[in-house]
Amino acid sequence: MHLAIHHETVYRYASPVKRSTQYLRLTPVDTPHQKVLSWALDLPAQASRCLDAYGNVMHVLSMDQPHSEIHLFARGVVETLDAPPAPDPQDGRFPPAVFLRDSPLTQADAALRAFAASHAEAVAAQPLQGLLGLMHALAQHMPYTPGTTDAATPAAEAFERRLGVCQDHAQVFATCARLLGVPTRYVSGYLATDAEHVASHAWAEARLPGTAEQGGGWLGFDVSNQCLADARYVRLAIGLDYLDACPVRGMRLGGGIEAMQAAVQVTLASAQTQA
Repeated sequence: MHLAIHHETVYRYASPVKRSTQYLRLTPVDTPHQKVLSWALDLPAQASRCLDAYGNVMHVLSMDQPHSEIHLFARGVVETLDAPPAPDPQDGRFPPAVFLRDSPLTQADAALRAFAASHAEAVAAQPLQGLLGLMHALAQHMPYTPGTTDAATPAAEAFERRLGVCQDHAQVFATCARLLGVPTRYVSGYLATDAEHVASHAWAEARLPGTAEQGGGWLGFDVSNQCLADARYVRLAIGLDYLDACPVRGMRLGGGIEAMQAAVQVTLASAQTQA
């Protein structure tokens, strides 16, 4: 499947920002499940490109002149595949066990530990089926509910509220799976849907045990949509939690109240001109 992606993000400020720095993880990389055919960023100033600690492509955008708006555009075409779990090129930076660690947004409390423990036997016996059961149970416990959490909401808090969005689902799933000894990472990216304009998406990838021949490798679990990641998904970045992998994260001096608007369009590439 060839997916054409157009992602626009606009920040507006109540008063001029004196200077700002944005860390952009808006560029996908090749994986066993996707191949980047073309990709371009349209930014308001020159940005430096590097790889972050997790092997994600990151651009650092610094604006030293006063500004009241920041417009960020990312677009391109990615070929995606329906493929079984597989090792990942980014594994070479460090072992999967790194994703057994918790983080400020994925620290477990007693309630999350008890919930995870209730799935321990199933995951130990049949990892894939056990993790699917965990995914379905989480969706029932905390239905997808926009506007109830924000980027700073920890997994334990979202679980306690019994509400959340895709980033909360991904973080809670990762927290539980790690408690059960399964390396799991937070993923930001895109999902092709019937909606014309949506936001970027998030899900979790768990490292199933065994070799590739034995069905081992990374597999995506989308709690919000109650499914495994397939050819409709394009991965942008990975990390321990939202803060590691979010498409845009930055800091600024001045500006007052900030308003952010983001729109994503994902369509079959044959339906529009490729970037």
